[in-house]
Amino acid sequence: MSRRQSLTGWVTAADASGGPAAVQCQHLDMIRDVVPSTTLGCEDCLREGTGWVHLRECLTCGHVGCCDSSPRRHARAHWLKVDHPVVRSFEPGEDWGWCYADEVFLMPVF
Repeated sequence: MSRRQSLTGWVTAADASGGPAAVQCQHLDMIRDVVPSTTLGCEDCLREGTGWVHLRECLTCGHVGCCDSSPRRHARAHWLKVDHPVVRSFEPGEDWGWCYADEVFLMPVF
């Protein structure tokens, strides 16, 4: 799927351990058809000159930040700063999302 291709929606897929989710994501209405802020890497790491492990794209505004395994955790910091809790993997070949607030994995519905 192209990063610019629209999805028709997202659904709650699993809890943080990969098991059945006890709660549904309450933030799906915040998801927009976004354009990534950059395709070169974590926009904050690029600005700071630091490195990242994996990338996440905010599904509300398109901010591209680094994952929680990265030293600076910019995707999480973006959520805490601007209250955009839903991200998706910005890694090639990966189609899954995460809601920081509800701590659930999301899957796209095409």
